[in-house]
Amino acid sequence: MSAAPAYSEDKGGSAGPGEPEYGHDPASGGIFSSDYKRHDDLKEMLDTNKDSLKLEAMKRIVAMIARGKNASDLFPAVVKNVACKNIEVKKLVYVYLVRYAEEQQDLALLSISTFQRGLKDPNQLIRASALRVLSSIRVPIIVPIMMLAIKEAASDMSPYVRKTAAHAIPKLYSLDSDQKDQLIEVIEKLLADKTTLVAGSVVMAFEEVCPERIDLIHKNYRKLCNLLIDVEEWGQVVIISMLTRYARTQFLSPTQNESLLEENAEKAFYGSEEDEAKGAGSEETAAAALPARKPYIMDPDHRLLLRNTKPLLQSRSAAVVMAVAQLYFHLAPKAEVGVIAKALVRLLRSHSEVQYVVLQNVATMSIKRRGMFEPYLKSFYIRSTDPTQIKILKLEVLTNLANETNIPTVLREFQTYIRSMDKDFVAATIQAIGRCATNIGRVRDTCLNGLVQLLSNRDELVVAESVVVIKKLLQMQPAQHGEIIKHLAKLTDNIQVPMARASILWLIGEYCEHVPRIAPDVLRKMAKSFTAEEDIVKLQVINLAAKLYLTNSKQTKLLTQYVLSLAKYDQNYDIRDRARFTRQLIVPSEQGGALSRHAKKLFLAPKPAPVLESSFKDRDHFQLGSLSHLLNAKATGYQELPDWPEEAPDPSVRNVEVPEWTKCSNREKRKEKEKPFYSDSEGESGPTESADSGKQMAELGSSVLPPMCLHDWLYEGPPFPLSFSEQSEEDGKRKTKKKKVPEGKGEASSSDEDSDSSSSTSESEMTSESEEEQLEPASWRRKTVRSPSLCLIIVLSTPTVTPPSVQPVSPPAIVSTSLAADLEGLTLTDSTLVPSLLSPVSRVGRQELLHRVAGEGLVVDYTFSRQPFSGDPHMVSVHIHFSNSSDTPIKGLHVGTPKLPAGISIQEFPEIESLAPGESATAVMGINFCDSTQAANFQLCTQTRQFYVSIQPPVGELMAPVFMSENEFKKEQGKLMGMNEITEKLMLPDTCRSDHIVVQKVTATANLGRVPCGTSDEYRFAGRTLTSGSLVLLTLDARPAGAAQLTVNSEKMVIGTMLVKDVIQALTQ
Repeated sequence: MSAAPAYSEDKGGSAGPGEPEYGHDPASGGIFSSDYKRHDDLKEMLDTNKDSLKLEAMKRIVAMIARGKNASDLFPAVVKNVACKNIEVKKLVYVYLVRYAEEQQDLALLSISTFQRGLKDPNQLIRASALRVLSSIRVPIIVPIMMLAIKEAASDMSPYVRKTAAHAIPKLYSLDSDQKDQLIEVIEKLLADKTTLVAGSVVMAFEEVCPERIDLIHKNYRKLCNLLIDVEEWGQVVIISMLTRYARTQFLSPTQNESLLEENAEKAFYGSEEDEAKGAGSEETAAAALPARKPYIMDPDHRLLLRNTKPLLQSRSAAVVMAVAQLYFHLAPKAEVGVIAKALVRLLRSHSEVQYVVLQNVATMSIKRRGMFEPYLKSFYIRSTDPTQIKILKLEVLTNLANETNIPTVLREFQTYIRSMDKDFVAATIQAIGRCATNIGRVRDTCLNGLVQLLSNRDELVVAESVVVIKKLLQMQPAQHGEIIKHLAKLTDNIQVPMARASILWLIGEYCEHVPRIAPDVLRKMAKSFTAEEDIVKLQVINLAAKLYLTNSKQTKLLTQYVLSLAKYDQNYDIRDRARFTRQLIVPSEQGGALSRHAKKLFLAPKPAPVLESSFKDRDHFQLGSLSHLLNAKATGYQELPDWPEEAPDPSVRNVEVPEWTKCSNREKRKEKEKPFYSDSEGESGPTESADSGKQMAELGSSVLPPMCLHDWLYEGPPFPLSFSEQSEEDGKRKTKKKKVPEGKGEASSSDEDSDSSSSTSESEMTSESEEEQLEPASWRRKTVRSPSLCLIIVLSTPTVTPPSVQPVSPPAIVSTSLAADLEGLTLTDSTLVPSLLSPVSRVGRQELLHRVAGEGLVVDYTFSRQPFSGDPHMVSVHIHFSNSSDTPIKGLHVGTPKLPAGISIQEFPEIESLAPGESATAVMGINFCDSTQAANFQLCTQTRQFYVSIQPPVGELMAPVFMSENEFKKEQGKLMGMNEITEKLMLPDTCRSDHIVVQKVTATANLGRVPCGTSDEYRFAGRTLTSGSLVLLTLDARPAGAAQLTVNSEKMVIGTMLVKDVIQALTQ
């Protein structure tokens, strides 16, 4: 009887006493509910004027989403309530919109003005939710609005909103990667944020957008190390992973001197333990060689990272403990790595999923750092309740930890495991016994005898696995184990597992001289059952027949011919080919080749004993804790762990200078109390700043803000969003003042305390902006408005103005100087579009398309403008210049129907109605050459005539420039090696030795952008082909003496070859 009420509850039932009834619960989704009445009660509740009913409806809708029900048909009813004044309703509406904004983009766009108003709501949760919804609308047309919203949120007073801005950065980058430069500016600003809430999110954005920009981390490194203990667990994992890669590029290897004294890890594990006596002489040699190297002194910043991450080994989060463990394994000195063992063993008491990941990493660590897990050997003993994959991983660790001291204990454990009901686990145990026998010579005979005893086991799989392992062990000492080979030969009648049968046949054939009487009889039996055997067994039967024919042809000649005849007509072509090959090789004939005389050497050559290796041996080249390490394959998005540098980079890049006026007495006292926990105890002194700069900034703060809130402004951010242009001017003034600081004070700025109290504006941002101002001519700089109130109006009003629609262009946009000046006012940054980045003029110049004689007075020329074609970004923009040199007007100039090769397309210019005598006109047409230099043939038509014309592009006009950093260039060049690389040598004339001439000639020949380069005699250029977007990388090594070298890397090998010829021709003229 209890089933009835349960059924009615599941269907929604009626409302409780005192509540209005709104039909069945939509979350239950009844099978027989009619679609036309679906969710009608919720829609009615959302349309009412009562906030209580709206709130109840939104709660039920969010509950539906949480249970996996589809509530997308309620989008119009929900989105109407986005302007509701009730805060609780508005929060739930935003939760709903975040879920469905991407699916219902058109309806979400109708409410975009409401979201923009929400960005200025007094409630921080509403501001953050509005930004989250805005970034969830995946429509390219609102990219400028999203960018302005992110910039504004990055300056918000609330750290929660700033955190949401950091989360929105990767979303915008995935939608439009052309916004990368502006997003990097926002990331740089957020990296300087001192709030623990923001730190993890902005580092995640950094890893998604610009992981190669290590320079952004320099000034924030110490701050991130000190904040790490207080960041949420998700942020801790992200920051530790990033700092691991950073440390590998900025510090020296702590094991560089230890490597001379430590034993070769591979030999210590896989080599014989009996060789220890020989190692004494090598250690003395290494000790003698050690003074030749400089003594290793750990960088204080390296020590700071290790010290501040060590407490996190006690974290409740397994992910954090694993992140710290991989950091110590990759960065810590050998003597300090052992601290992670206890924490990792603690994680083995967690869920099986966590155990699986931890054991994968422990298995890798235990190969190179076996000693640190030896005290915890019993923690890796296998329980009967463990899943199979956990058992096999624990078995792997036990095998890695086995040595002469503990091998009796380990083998006793293995004896117990063999009696398990889990067959896969038993097979893995037998393989582990074989590895122990290989690595530890003292127990080899014991293990071999134990495996031979297993041959009488009732389970065929156990016997088969034992045979395979015995075969490998016998290869090490075959002469001593003739009886074992005889015993295995008798098993051919009983064992049916193909791999085991093949192993026995191989052993008998390889060591047939030890069993001269048994081997022919085994061949006789196998010949009987040849047609019923598996392919792997048939191949070994052929091998056995060939070896016995060569060693004992008197007894086995006829048997061999019989087996080869059977194999000749086998269904498997591998077996047929092996039979024909073997017959020609071993059976002498008149046409027998030279190989027949060496048949015995070929078949009976001594073979090296196999090495039983761990499957985790070479897995440490992946970063521990990563998905790639878990899968043992490079996963999408994986970033390689950099190699240690040979020489230490400049440590002063991490120094942060903090003005004296930012230090208040209360703050200093508070920091002195915190010093034992946070600060570095390396005896570093804090930085100082010139008094003039301090006074000037103090006056600035007191003039804008009341004295009581000056301190809050300095540490929490300004109460109003300053424009970037105003900040950059102040930064420029501050920077010129800082240059007057004596060197002694500048060097004393490496304290960890000071990184905690640095100003919210990144020092690296200040430096880069001040350098840009010095490099730019005065005519390019803008005069900025100094009034904070006016800046506030500009920033707040900008998002509500929809910018002009611009076609998205996949290649980088090449903007004219006049247009750059017009667009500059629409941005919030003061970095002007420098004319030096604009594409140079093509060296091709004007080309004749139609001569005036052939055109009866109509003269037509064309040029490649190197501007993006507005109609299609994949098309080359061609300017057509018309001139009428006749006495009569030419009417109706247009392009006729073209007949083009496959892949090539044309977008015609608008018809020119009339061209008067002596008059000229210019039109723009787009041609998609499909990344080829094929000519585009078409007709130029007037009202009376048709002219056949042809445009063939130089290879340099089929690409658009790409601007990238040196590191990006090297990374991409590394992917385009081998067949994708064309290299030629050339002699540069004396007239082509200056930077200006080389750059001018290369960029005039090919539409490429210059890439910065650290060496003076090397030039790098980068671009992408317009149609396919394939990278084209050009490197010119102009050595002072000798021939220069030109290298082009591109997937398009034809384009690369033609480009090399054109550039060499331009440089050598």
